Amino acid sequence: MARVEVGDRAPDFSATTSDGKKLCLADYLGKRALVLFFYPKDGSPICTQEACAFRDSYEQFVQAGADVIGVSSDSEESHRAFSQQHRLSFPLVSDVDGSLRKAFAVPKTLGLFPGRVTFVIDQAGVIRQIFSAQFATDEHVRQALKTVGTVSRTSP
Repeated sequence: MARVEVGDRAPDFSATTSDGKKLCLADYLGKRALVLFFYPKDGSPICTQEACAFRDSYEQFVQAGADVIGVSSDSEESHRAFSQQHRLSFPLVSDVDGSLRKAFAVPKTLGLFPGRVTFVIDQAGVIRQIFSAQFATDEHVRQALKTVGTVSRTSP
């Protein structure tokens, strides 16, 4: 798996959200920053905490000029239920085959568990931050908000 680093162009991707909408990186280029957070599993306590933290800060991301997308290998049906149960205000993408996780070089934790990594991508498609921490879920949100604020102030 090739490393993806801050300053690299984000890998192009195309995905389907849990509500059946198609999206790709090009949808955001020149318009909005993107916070793409990879998490291990719908419904687990730590993943639920992280998703709800992004939900609770969602308006701050929008006001700062960014959209948020969550990614895990769970099915679209699982994502729909998880999203409805926790009233998530952002789309979830099902990465069942792991292609998106592979494109972004998201490592496994202890070689076993899907990693928890957040990427902040600016309007030009450049990765401005990569934050990886399996248990510091609130820190993913704090770090992403901080970076989005910086990116928004420096973007044309």
